Amino acid sequence: MNKTLPKPECIIDRITTVHRLNVLTINVHKGFTALNRRFILPELREAVRATDADLVFLQEVHGSHEQHALRHPTWPDTPQYEFLADSMWPQFAYGRNAVYPHGDHGNALLSKFPIADHRNLDVTIEGNEERGLLHCRLNVPGHDEVHAVCVHLGLRETHRQDQVRLLLELLDSLPANAPVIVAGDFNDWRLKADAVLTRHLVEAFGERFGAPARSFPARLPLLRLDRIYLRNAKASKAQVLSKYPWSHLSDHAPLAAEINL
Repeated sequence: MNKTLPKPECIIDRITTVHRLNVLTINVHKGFTALNRRFILPELREAVRATDADLVFLQEVHGSHEQHALRHPTWPDTPQYEFLADSMWPQFAYGRNAVYPHGDHGNALLSKFPIADHRNLDVTIEGNEERGLLHCRLNVPGHDEVHAVCVHLGLRETHRQDQVRLLLELLDSLPANAPVIVAGDFNDWRLKADAVLTRHLVEAFGERFGAPARSFPARLPLLRLDRIYLRNAKASKAQVLSKYPWSHLSDHAPLAAEINL
């Protein structure tokens, strides 16, 4: 009996299509331990590399800081996000949120997949609490496009409410069927933002464990500040990295998740 062989392009699609992404999100606290006692960015880089994540969402990462560079011998010659990317994440994007006389900081995304384009949306409401949404469009094999949004919301409830509204406007502008990963530090300890966002998105830890993860403070996580939200994707695994060395590398415990597209 003759068999009809699949077309060559179909074989290639089955081989190259990516169905699973490992995601990590962490507020790096500008490369310092809690209370800014010690600069630990080199140790943090080794820990992040050990996760072998496909996408790393970073908050509070320095683009530059002249005074810190003079004060700390291990301060990198490159921006912190580029130093963390090293040779493992060939693609990275940075969204500068705060600028001051000696430097700047913001959100960043490290990616093993090409970043087709990116934009940083200023969601600062008022005052000196500069915040942004770093939106990246990724070329992931087997998908027309995958969207990643790195988030750091404000400390004030009223600010967060407005920033969530702006985030939802961004999501409404994206293709309805495209996979979307929204991750970062939401500062939402009262879960009011979560109540709004889960009408439109699925939170990885909430779906698996009934509530967002406790991630702050890192050494004894009590508050549910950090999140991974999904649309057109599903979390098959989700974990808070709160044990050593993570408990000593930032004031936030990182969140890791395996995402099925």
